[in-house]
Amino acid sequence: MDDKRFALLIDSDNVSSKYIAGILDEITKYGVATYKRIYGDWTSTQATKWKEELLINSIVPIQQFSNTVGKNATDSALIIDAMDILYGGSVDGFCIVSSDSDFTRLASRLRESGMTVIGMGEEKTPLAFRNACTKFVNLENLLNVEEESAGTTLSQAMLESTIADIITENANKGKSTGLGEIGSRLSNKYPDFDVRNYGYSYLSKFLEELPGFELDKNESTIMVGIRDNAFSKDAVVKYIKKCLKGYNKGFDLGELSNLVHREFPDFKLKDFGYSQFYKFIQSIRGVEVIEDSSKHKMAKLKTPSRNL
Repeated sequence: MDDKRFALLIDSDNVSSKYIAGILDEITKYGVATYKRIYGDWTSTQATKWKEELLINSIVPIQQFSNTVGKNATDSALIIDAMDILYGGSVDGFCIVSSDSDFTRLASRLRESGMTVIGMGEEKTPLAFRNACTKFVNLENLLNVEEESAGTTLSQAMLESTIADIITENANKGKSTGLGEIGSRLSNKYPDFDVRNYGYSYLSKFLEELPGFELDKNESTIMVGIRDNAFSKDAVVKYIKKCLKGYNKGFDLGELSNLVHREFPDFKLKDFGYSQFYKFIQSIRGVEVIEDSSKHKMAKLKTPSRNL
């Protein structure tokens, strides 16, 4: 699979650092980020959380001092760099991460030059910038409460989750998933990924021995699919309702998720078409998700005496 080259340009003034793992993961669906730059005033205390992510994710910070009140120097620097990169001819597309409509004209200009433009921003992002992009992604959709945090050791569980995401995404588009695509996407997301670290010489052998996947070999082509679960959604739902019985004020979602995973070790949200546990809970008839006084999400039975 030929990977397209993208310039990833992030406006730190209008995007929270909590999205960085999702941003870097999302860009691997389209190609490789050969440029990774983030713009902001790094002398400001507001940039502290972003600073913690820069070294880990190899993102180049571009310093822009806020010399004039009301003028956004960050926007200007990002736009100038984008045009320099465009004229350099070294990329196939751009990923602009911001919730600011000031980049609307930039996105349009890049598309006029034949570039693919992926926009990423929060739900508040104005429609003008969204429509100027080839594709726009809501950052809230990239948050997954069950994902391990950035900087953790690359575990087999993380790899399985990523592979399942790739296969599910292709299945939703009516496409099958080849071994070559799996290898390419894993390398894009995890530059240090090497099957030899797990005791294998070949990716195909590694996948064969993962319990959640099955390989279909046809001459020189190897396709990868998700193996059917040994348990049904009905069994999971029944167990969840059992856990919620008697908790009229709600049961903490994080604790509930841990209980489900202990009861069903092979349980994966992606197998049921969900990326967030609370969305899965909301899909269960007779169960609702509420928030306590501290804004923590809780699950409870709508009518405890009749839902079991």
